Amino acid sequence: MNRVYIQKTDFSYAEDIYNILDLRVINVSTIESISENDGSVLSTSNNTYVCSSLWEEKLGSQQNLLDFVRKLKCKTVFVVHEKSENFKIEKHLGGNLVRFYLKEEASGTKIYENFQLQLLLSLIQSKDTMTAGDISSYQLLKLSKKVSEADVTVFINGPTGTGKEVLSRFIHKNSKRSDKPFVGINCAAIPENMLEAILFGHEKGAFTGASSANKGIFRAADNGTLLLDEVSEMPLSLQAKLLRVLQEKKVTPIGGQRDIDVNVRVIATTNRDMLDEVREKKFREDLYYRLNVFPIETHNLSERPDDILPISIALLNRHTENSSLPYINKDAQKILREYSWPGNVRELENVLQRAIVLCEKNIIEDKDIMIDVSKQSNFYNNIQENLSEKKLMQA
Repeated sequence: MNRVYIQKTDFSYAEDIYNILDLRVINVSTIESISENDGSVLSTSNNTYVCSSLWEEKLGSQQNLLDFVRKLKCKTVFVVHEKSENFKIEKHLGGNLVRFYLKEEASGTKIYENFQLQLLLSLIQSKDTMTAGDISSYQLLKLSKKVSEADVTVFINGPTGTGKEVLSRFIHKNSKRSDKPFVGINCAAIPENMLEAILFGHEKGAFTGASSANKGIFRAADNGTLLLDEVSEMPLSLQAKLLRVLQEKKVTPIGGQRDIDVNVRVIATTNRDMLDEVREKKFREDLYYRLNVFPIETHNLSERPDDILPISIALLNRHTENSSLPYINKDAQKILREYSWPGNVRELENVLQRAIVLCEKNIIEDKDIMIDVSKQSNFYNNIQENLSEKKLMQA
């Protein structure tokens, strides 16, 4: 598995970077001296190396740094220029060498408020890792990492837009099945008359329109992970068949004459109170307990405010792949942090996409944050009044 190596020498941010990446359950190590850097500990050739510009100076030149890193089997190198006059990012050698110029932050700036540091962290970690900044999310990642190592069924419960599918992929990626398929299906999005065939497969001619056989997603996910998203929406008539597959680890395609063995890890998600669903006879009790081997809960974005800036940066990164990523100024950060986000991460993503369109000189300001004022007019008016008063006082 790939690893991030941080050269601690003459690098004041090294400890902070290490601690946050470690909390995000990313493979990370620190190196303190040249003697440690013999390359023997680096088992893969796709690692990342992070150092300060002062360390590069000690090595003598950029070429010496690249020669040094090549021995360490690191593909990507970040050179951090601390206390620079201006904040900027330079990419060289096809993006394999990134120079990150950090402008000194005001004293007392907290890590979760430090846009530059959070952006650096976002660039260092790979795109398929999870972003977090809130202590509750760090605890969730730690728990999920532990669960991923045990081959048990997982039931993730949480409001819409809180990252249940992302967490499912995280569990798969950190499991022993990570090199096998991850297949997901939204049980609410498939018509009832098609869901059985999609789940369990069908033979040619099994029903009108079945012009060819289909093995179904259980067999497509064989030896890997199957995500049953919004499983609470599955029709009762199909729940009994799902229970049988989970118990016997066999599927029978529609029109088929024999059972076929399957070996999948199931992760189910829902945004409903499942005990209420069971009491109201909308969900089978036996299936609920079959799925609920290890329950995990996700929470609203408003309950984890320290996640907002790191997630915002990750979303901006996603939507500005071919252009420079905009800077979110302090006033805009304040609005993002204090809004209640009833639509959670999906709503945050919409707001940031609007801001990318509206911002000038690649800086997202408070005026660029367009929240759905029909629902949150009082919040929006109050925050804008506070910011206006602040600007008048500074004038």
